[in-house]
Amino acid sequence: MIDRSIPYYNLILKCNEICITPVLLPEGYSFQTYNKGDEKYWAELEYEIGDFSSVEEAKTYSRRNYCTQIDELKKRCVFVVDDKCNVVGSCIAWHDLKDKATVASLHWLVVSPKHQGKHIGLALCQKVMEIFKEFEEAPIYIHTQPWSYKAILLYVKLGFKIQKTDTFSHYENQYDKALETLKSILTESQVNQLVSYSE
Repeated sequence: MIDRSIPYYNLILKCNEICITPVLLPEGYSFQTYNKGDEKYWAELEYEIGDFSSVEEAKTYSRRNYCTQIDELKKRCVFVVDDKCNVVGSCIAWHDLKDKATVASLHWLVVSPKHQGKHIGLALCQKVMEIFKEFEEAPIYIHTQPWSYKAILLYVKLGFKIQKTDTFSHYENQYDKALETLKSILTESQVNQLVSYSE
């Protein structure tokens, strides 16, 4: 479970050039794209990890922010299911505004705590990057925060760089405060890696 006692600061990452790597899911898992009504599974995942105070709140958020563009969602929302067809992870290849232009942005990488540690998050990110590549959308932005430090390390491996000043949507870039927080969580080697992947 995410440690939400870690201070929240906006951290912005950007990938300028997509490097496609083989997508490998563990045995017994498979990908599934969004079908009408699947927002309930997304909502259950997000509630399970504590991003929303109730499943209903998460459903409302999804319907307001994604389900109004259902054709896009069918092409851009990816789920991972287990061998019993239970949804265990999700990620969305979405878009946001930067100034007045539309930019690609990776949204809501989530894996059920019961299925973490199996590289499902990595496979989801790789699959979403394939979608961005297919639509020829780059650069790709991510908004995250220090308590998602495991995901941050994953994003860097996929070619994302932490932005010192750049931002998108409505987010204030809080690079300095976020990095100071990460220094109290990660090893010196990991912090040095993140700094080397900052621009």
